[in-house]
Amino acid sequence: MAEAKTPEKMLSTKPPVYHQNSHSPNATLQLPSPIITRRTRTASTSARAMENPVVAGIVKSFSRTKGHGFITPHGGGEDVFCHVSDIEGEYVPMPGDEVKYRLCAIPPKFEKHQAVHVQISNLTPEVHHKWEEPVFCGSPAK
Repeated sequence: MAEAKTPEKMLSTKPPVYHQNSHSPNATLQLPSPIITRRTRTASTSARAMENPVVAGIVKSFSRTKGHGFITPHGGGEDVFCHVSDIEGEYVPMPGDEVKYRLCAIPPKFEKHQAVHVQISNLTPEVHHKWEEPVFCGSPAK
C-alpha cells in the first residue's frame, strides 16, 4: 500500500533541476552535489568530525578557482578531498604545505572521507597568497 504524501514530506524533498539545452537524453536531470561544504554539513556530521583525531598530511594539489584540492596523509593511504570552505587561516594552501585536519565521512554511504578544519602548520618557501587577494589568470594561487 502506498504511503500518503503529507505537506511536510512534499516540502522536505528538493525538486530536480531540468536543463532544456542539453543534447544528451540522460543530462536533463541534475542531481544535487555530493560534496559536503561547511555550509551544507549537518550539525551531527560536524560533531562526529570533531570527535575524530587531528591528522597530519601534505597538500598534494589545491585549486583556488575550482574550490578544492587533495591532501596526502602522512600515514599513507588514499588522498583526502578538501573543500575551500574547510580551510582555516589567511593563506591559500599550496602543494607541499604541511597541514593538520580532521576527517569527516562523506554521505550517503560514509565510505570515503574529506578533510575538515584544515590548518596550515608549515608553509613551503614559495610566496603564499592571502584569501582576500584577487585571483588572476596564470597566478600560482589558482
